[in-house]
Amino acid sequence: MIHRSLLFVPGARPERFEKALAAGADVTCIDLEDGTPPQSKDEARAATAAFVAERPAAVRINGVGTPWFEADVEALKGIAGLTLIMLPKAESAEQVALLSEKLGPGHAPLWVVIESTEGLKNAWAVAAAPGLEGVLFGGADYSVDIGSDMEWDALAYARGRLVAACARAGVQLLDVPFLDVRDPDGLIAATRRVRAMGFTGRACIHPDQVRGVHEALTPTPAQVEHANKVVETFEAAQGGPALLNGKLIDLPILRAAERVLDTAKRS
Repeated sequence: MIHRSLLFVPGARPERFEKALAAGADVTCIDLEDGTPPQSKDEARAATAAFVAERPAAVRINGVGTPWFEADVEALKGIAGLTLIMLPKAESAEQVALLSEKLGPGHAPLWVVIESTEGLKNAWAVAAAPGLEGVLFGGADYSVDIGSDMEWDALAYARGRLVAACARAGVQLLDVPFLDVRDPDGLIAATRRVRAMGFTGRACIHPDQVRGVHEALTPTPAQVEHANKVVETFEAAQGGPALLNGKLIDLPILRAAERVLDTAKRS
């Protein structure tokens, strides 16, 4: 399933878990990493495990090498309601393999956050790691790593490299959350821009952002109508050369149209 939106909710705020689920995001992700201060890790982990045992949700655990990684994995092992497990600060395929091994057979889908220069250098291998289903671009941490701001030009190279790596591996790619929760128009515009690059979705940090992300990522009726015409024209030509409104329809155009229709079905 393609995830258009992933809404983070702090693991240290269990009273917000239900409200986050009700926001309508494709994935609700309880955050035991950045969303939970060190002094609250143990309590948040227990509350998260108890909640996910009753309600379907995702969890971002703490990274490999942190004091909390092992305990996070152990607490979540075997919980049926876990929709995905997200590993932050991913920098190698070996880290993905380690997480998979510790979770054991039949574990929930694995996602990673790539948010450092080392992770970006190894993005091709990380995205292709066995069992991985998706990547989140951690643009905030990455910008700190390279000493830049978070404006478009500063992050363009990282976004482009991740799009290529994830497309090659056939995994989903979510963009960094839009940080200004009071700017819905900016959110929609920025999300449309990353969609045009090849991102499949976007993370959110506030329930109010979910609707805007879905609006930006859902094909318009006109786009769906055009995609249907592309498919019909290609099929009528039986694989031969075809023209639609004076433009050549070939296999890449067909694949793009099919992607639009597939996205529309999931919206």
